[in-house]
Amino acid sequence: MALRGCLRAGLGLLRAAAPRGPPARGRCAGGRPPAFGFLFDVDGVLVRGSQVVPAARRAFQRLADSSGRLRVPVVFLTNAGNCLRSAKAQELSQALGLQVSPEQVILSHSPLRLFSQFHHKCMLVAGQGPVEENAQDLGFKHVVTMEALRKAYPLLDMVDQSRRPKELPPPTTGFPAIEGVILFGEPVRWETSLQLITDVLLSNGNPDSELQNIPYPHLPVLACNMDLLWMAEAKMPRIGHGTFLLCLENIYKKVTGRELKYEALIGKPSTVTYRYAAYLIQQQAEKQGWKAPIRRLYAVGDNPMSDVYGANLYNNYLKTAHQNQVQAGVKRSPQAASPQTEDHFKLRKDCKNSVESCESILVCTGVYRHNADVPSKMKECTMEAVFHGHRDFCFDPSLVEASHIVQDVNDAVLLAFKKENWS
Repeated sequence: MALRGCLRAGLGLLRAAAPRGPPARGRCAGGRPPAFGFLFDVDGVLVRGSQVVPAARRAFQRLADSSGRLRVPVVFLTNAGNCLRSAKAQELSQALGLQVSPEQVILSHSPLRLFSQFHHKCMLVAGQGPVEENAQDLGFKHVVTMEALRKAYPLLDMVDQSRRPKELPPPTTGFPAIEGVILFGEPVRWETSLQLITDVLLSNGNPDSELQNIPYPHLPVLACNMDLLWMAEAKMPRIGHGTFLLCLENIYKKVTGRELKYEALIGKPSTVTYRYAAYLIQQQAEKQGWKAPIRRLYAVGDNPMSDVYGANLYNNYLKTAHQNQVQAGVKRSPQAASPQTEDHFKLRKDCKNSVESCESILVCTGVYRHNADVPSKMKECTMEAVFHGHRDFCFDPSLVEASHIVQDVNDAVLLAFKKENWS
């Protein structure tokens, strides 16, 4: 699989050993509040499909106190997006045997609530599950589903002959023009979504019109979850939304001769997703009354091309932000580090973010397999590795090298505890 074994070892998951009694608010076992937090991937780390990874329960027994409360801030950072945060939190609560709140869950599309400039536009949404409810929950006021568009223009969806209209339908009137597209995740009927999204982009949001001059730049496209592959119960990885994006990009380029452009690519490994996660980690710490600033994050995942790449990319961002602020002679503030990101995504509230590093831990219970055949030399491995990342993310070999490689999430927690001197 991707990378196979050339990665150094990495760090990360949640922590906290179980104390004999519940700690007082604002303090943890050992008398000191945590200065670190965890970002956990879900599929391939905590669960595989509907099955809980055995090490996950052991890990969270270490992380919780005697009353079942986590003793360090934790965010579950998953590229899944076919459900509501509340549903994913309930699913994780049952799997891990402790209470997980929706505020601890980041789905691939969660940062879209920051994209307020699109919230009042008429947006076509693609994916599966409660896509309309998800969009509304994120703040979008005018949403059109793929099924609604197909029913409004039944002549557009022609691949499945059984769904073609038997008679010529009357013209559709009063249907709103589409002003943008949100790609939540892989749809069920790929041919329908690929056809209709292409129609919308080529027609500037009016898919019933005749093709004349193709508009470029095209309508805004917001895409969530770039994972080419993901791990379920099957022994081999399954294709994910990144594969669907690859299809859409190639169809658009073949038809128009131009590149499909994204207004935003979010979900791992996007930096904005990790910035949002750091903000939620800080919120948790403040809510618990932990006075020590959160300085270090440990990101645990099974996919080198999304989990490791994203954590390392964010760590580089933190280093660059810190260097820029030191050179400018100002106090540490991510707000000063990247005004473009700050302005565009309106991440104003993270100006109090104290995170200094994000270290990556790669586990062997999902996409990555440590015992796969690997070249003996790092350079040889790097040259042979197939880049499974998205087109718009450059392949930098250093970004797919994990800080540590461990067997499972329980080992990741133990490793982080040792690094933090956390009993």
